[in-house]
Amino acid sequence: MSNYSSEQRPVVALIGTGGTIASVAGVETQLSDYTVSNDVGSLIQAVPALQSLAVFEFEQVCNIESHGIGDALLLRIAHRVNAWLALEHVSAVVITHGTDTLEETAYFLNLVVKSEKPVVLVGAMRPSSALSADGPLNLFHAVSAAVCRESVGKGVLVVMNDRIIAARHATKGHTTNVDAFVVPEQGCLGVVSGLDVQYFNAPLRRHTTRSEFCVDHALQSLPPVDIIYDYQGAGTHLYEASLGAGARGIVLAATGNGSLSPAALAGATMALGQGVAFVRASRVWQGSVRPSQRDGQLGVVAAQSLNPQKARVLLRLALLEPRDRVSLQRLFDEY
Repeated sequence: MSNYSSEQRPVVALIGTGGTIASVAGVETQLSDYTVSNDVGSLIQAVPALQSLAVFEFEQVCNIESHGIGDALLLRIAHRVNAWLALEHVSAVVITHGTDTLEETAYFLNLVVKSEKPVVLVGAMRPSSALSADGPLNLFHAVSAAVCRESVGKGVLVVMNDRIIAARHATKGHTTNVDAFVVPEQGCLGVVSGLDVQYFNAPLRRHTTRSEFCVDHALQSLPPVDIIYDYQGAGTHLYEASLGAGARGIVLAATGNGSLSPAALAGATMALGQGVAFVRASRVWQGSVRPSQRDGQLGVVAAQSLNPQKARVLLRLALLEPRDRVSLQRLFDEY
């Protein structure tokens, strides 16, 4: 339960970044080709029941589709989240976000937020103008989870379609369904239905206040890391292009259990020769890529259960400091 009476409503900072949840289409049956147009204040006005949960303070950091978010904006979101959380009167932060890259922003914040206060990301799969739009209830549930005392200390959360998911595990598993966000075998942390918030699990990997990563305002960008997708008959040209463009790291979306094809093996060898970090993840969406005996010889790091896009998030933060392969593997084992 939310554990708050109407007389002592907590203050929630609502940060808007855009996405489908803030979008409008021409007709109510139009579920694509819509336009991001609503600001975060209008999202609250569209769900009057939210006023019973919290007192809101707003900030519109941006209003774009999430596949348009780059380093500068990602860092600004992180700085603003930490700034809001540092305010004594603010109990939690809720971020409305496009679903395309929501999992990457959520995991990034999970590594750099410096507070145990709840941080919840929420989006929608249908624009606000659609029949059976999912955004309003998703937003209500996100706030309901954010003001729940049991959400404290659980790291950054994603709330979509009645589920509470740890940022580390949340991933988009369907292109259009409202039940788009899935969790692998680790499972969701809990569920939310209206005011009823129930937790069954807690994240054990390092996050937020236990994370060693910090992004201060002097940091303007993150080290460039590319993701290369492996497949039958792949060539080495993508590795050559990545290394030639100055990549500091490469994440391989490998087949199976992080297997290295002949091209990937050549790419890993080239990366090792140039002192570029090489992480093998998997294009398979469940299971872990664990360290192998060959990793040390090739200078390769195993991504464990992180998917390629989240492995890239962790690697970029890790490369802010000089680290050898053993140190990088430790990070992937712990985070």
